[in-house]
Amino acid sequence: MLDLDAFRGCYTAFLRPDRILLTGHSHQAWPNVVREAQARYFDDSAAWVDDKWSQAIFPKVERVSQEILRRMGFPEQDALAFGRSTHELIFRLMSCLRWSERPRVVTTTSEFHSLYRQLSRLSEEGVEVVWVDGWPRTSLAERLLDAITPRTAMVALSGVFFEDAFVFREIGTVLEKAAAVGALPLVDLYHSFNVVPLDLGPAAAQTFVTSGGYKYAQFGEGICWLRVPPGCTLRPAYTGWFADFAALSQERTPGVVSYGSGAARFAGATFDASAFYRAEAVLNHFHRFSLGVEELRAISLRQTALLAEALAGAADLVSPADPKMRGGFLSLRVRGAERAVRMLRERGVFVDARGDLLRLGPAPYLTDEELRQGAAIVRDVLLRMG
Repeated sequence: MLDLDAFRGCYTAFLRPDRILLTGHSHQAWPNVVREAQARYFDDSAAWVDDKWSQAIFPKVERVSQEILRRMGFPEQDALAFGRSTHELIFRLMSCLRWSERPRVVTTTSEFHSLYRQLSRLSEEGVEVVWVDGWPRTSLAERLLDAITPRTAMVALSGVFFEDAFVFREIGTVLEKAAAVGALPLVDLYHSFNVVPLDLGPAAAQTFVTSGGYKYAQFGEGICWLRVPPGCTLRPAYTGWFADFAALSQERTPGVVSYGSGAARFAGATFDASAFYRAEAVLNHFHRFSLGVEELRAISLRQTALLAEALAGAADLVSPADPKMRGGFLSLRVRGAERAVRMLRERGVFVDARGDLLRLGPAPYLTDEELRQGAAIVRDVLLRMG
């Protein structure tokens, strides 16, 4: 069982008596070891100068990659490409597609803004985007299956939806259909990583998976990834010089663009390696307290259930009541949700909103007392708003 007092003692920089952080679905607190990791990055840079890449950074990237893959449920020898954002990686993947042969992308109306915005812009340029209505959730799989045809280049969807924390348990069936027609299956697991184990079904090995460290992982900004299926030979048109890093010392061949193997072909350019120092420190921190994904899931389920009970009747709960279908946060339908966010911030409760949905995300370092106190303040603010 988690020693909560000891665990909370690792977050003293973020946890303060005058505020309750219910933004665990968006920006979890960083443990104190992150500050030390940032300093180590400086020290390694000073010690190794340009040799820091081979002496410190690339080995660290490999260790972080293996642990991320384990936590996503993939073999640790699989390939991960890293980038500053999921958008960067997704667009690099899209640049591999042969639009003249397969001009169609199937997605949902419930994807996060990065994918939604980019596909909306591409549709202005002639890409055929099929927007499958994300609601109602219970029949989403059926609508997606109907939309996937042999002309489909990519099927892009979330494993857990950012609006209401709905866990898409039927995703494996959809990915299997995508792979069967030759479309690239792409899954956004940002709201799943490190909080909701998710079975991607029989097509998992063929699936591209993207996620990042800003939310439930506690890594902070600038570290996102794309899991690349084994044997991938795609050639991104949006490419950086790190995509063939090993060939830098070789003579250039005019007109020839070569790529590294595995995930290297999706690499960009020089990156801020401090994110990997933070990530490794946090992963070691989780290991110290024996917090794997299953343990974090159990904590999350108990906390969201506590919040749901404490907020019963205060507003319409949009997130699934069934815990098996609920991700790491609660979503309430509130007229004037942004105003509620501001009013709650004035009283020391940190939440956020998406449209008319007020989102509350617990985190493993919060006490039950904090959760109940935060819920009581939310209830009072909503009552005052009428």
